Amino acid sequence: MKSSFKKIALVLTLAVLAALPVFCSPASEVRLGVLKGPTGIGASYLLSQSEEGATFNKYSVTLLAEATDMIAQVAAGQLDIAALPTNAAASLYNKTNGGVRIAALNTAGVLYVLEKGNTVKSVSDLKGRTIYAVGQGSNPEYVLRYILSGNGIDPDKDVEIVFLDSAELTTKAATGSIDICMLPVPAVTTVLIKNQDMHIALDMTAEWDRLGTGSILTMGCVVVRTEFLKEHPAEVRMFLSEYERSIDFMKANGDLASELCAKYGIVPSAAVAKKAIPDCNLIFVSGEQIKASLEGYLKVLYDANPKAVGGKLPGDDFYSLEF
Repeated sequence: MKSSFKKIALVLTLAVLAALPVFCSPASEVRLGVLKGPTGIGASYLLSQSEEGATFNKYSVTLLAEATDMIAQVAAGQLDIAALPTNAAASLYNKTNGGVRIAALNTAGVLYVLEKGNTVKSVSDLKGRTIYAVGQGSNPEYVLRYILSGNGIDPDKDVEIVFLDSAELTTKAATGSIDICMLPVPAVTTVLIKNQDMHIALDMTAEWDRLGTGSILTMGCVVVRTEFLKEHPAEVRMFLSEYERSIDFMKANGDLASELCAKYGIVPSAAVAKKAIPDCNLIFVSGEQIKASLEGYLKVLYDANPKAVGGKLPGDDFYSLEF
């Protein structure tokens, strides 16, 4: 009797699987934008599965180094789903009059201040110094400015902030040509491997928490174009499932995950990726939890500088996929 039930169950399972293409036919192509660095690390396994034809969706992947380039391509309708800094996602929502939604949060705080020497023990020690940083007009700049201001330092008068692109700043820090910089993981890891005179002076996530805002430093996300969401809800649902599985894989499989990061050019080398991934604070937050996790952070940025989120806080629909 048990054997008969097993056979019936098997037949039904196979029938359901066979019917999936009929009821859930994927889009001809999902144009996915992935950023180099921590915001893109979680997608590495998804890229490998897509390459092997093991994903439900068919992904056409664009890998970019700068968030500004990603914003431009999403705004132009050239990408359907894309990784972005969270404040850039809010700005894009405002720029496109609600043309994007948050699909998931993927990265918490990953910023650190590095120093060559041993003079920076607290944020107050940065007063009067030159700080090299990445991310002008994006999360890193606004996090830095907010933390400086919260510690009584005027970011426009009491320090000099010099912004460089990530590759140039990483090289300068690794070769010892600068004394103080703020970088995200995994660039931090590259610097520490190549320059033993550099060390982590400040963890900006810890400094954010010390200010007692009650908000969560949530730096990375993926957005979906509203039009694409309305036309292809099944594909967006499947992306979220495949993306969550990818992030879980990247957190649990150090060696292979590191190799995938290097293979797709998201991190310069597997050695750097292996050391960096544990510090990248990869997360997967979707659904109703997005607003609870992100809204307070964007409010802090808005209060510090409305330009940080595109001039105004996003509407409630920004946090809802409305399947």
